Amino acid sequence: MTSLANLRKSYERAELNDNESNANPLLQFEAWLKEAINAEVPEPNAMTVATVASNLRPSTRVVLIKGYDARGITWFTNYDSRKGQELAGNPFAALQFHWVELERVVRIEGVVEKVSDEESDAYFHSRPLDSRIGAWASPQSQVISGRGVLVANAVKYGAQFLLKPPRPSHWGGYRLKPDNWQFWQGRKSRLHDRLRYTLTAGDDKSTAEPVWLRERLAP
Repeated sequence: MTSLANLRKSYERAELNDNESNANPLLQFEAWLKEAINAEVPEPNAMTVATVASNLRPSTRVVLIKGYDARGITWFTNYDSRKGQELAGNPFAALQFHWVELERVVRIEGVVEKVSDEESDAYFHSRPLDSRIGAWASPQSQVISGRGVLVANAVKYGAQFLLKPPRPSHWGGYRLKPDNWQFWQGRKSRLHDRLRYTLTAGDDKSTAEPVWLRERLAP
């Protein structure tokens, strides 16, 4: 059996100072995301989505962020998938970005809602044709007898819709509205930097700007 006990790394690339971090976590996230993109780390837009089922069992999967603004973090998927079913029963979720090469992690928690049909339509029709057909071809999270099912479905819907497949009603966007952010920067001797932002005022139904409490946590 391979020994894992001695697999370790000294994190020494950067630091996260309280005074130099942005008071707005969305702007801090934007700065780090841009740095990850500019550093050409593999798939800087990949994030883990964690949901909890009605039986209280958590599950995770990796998806791609497709947008972010003051309203929240957006991604698109099959509403009938396991994550879709779990979000229908429990709208709270958590996201995580791990930019290994930069020794950074961002964790985001909040409530999730579906985006508007107009937003889902706009993104769906911006996708490559094979991806649009794939949204019809894959009964995501369901048991299938083999890969041939997907291929046959792709052929079927490709012939049916040709170059203009409509957006399936079971496919669209989600938006997580954050109420808690954490930014983690690896540091030497395991004395890592860890800042938490907690929403204390302001929400979707308020005209007030959100107010965030920024605190340093022990690593």
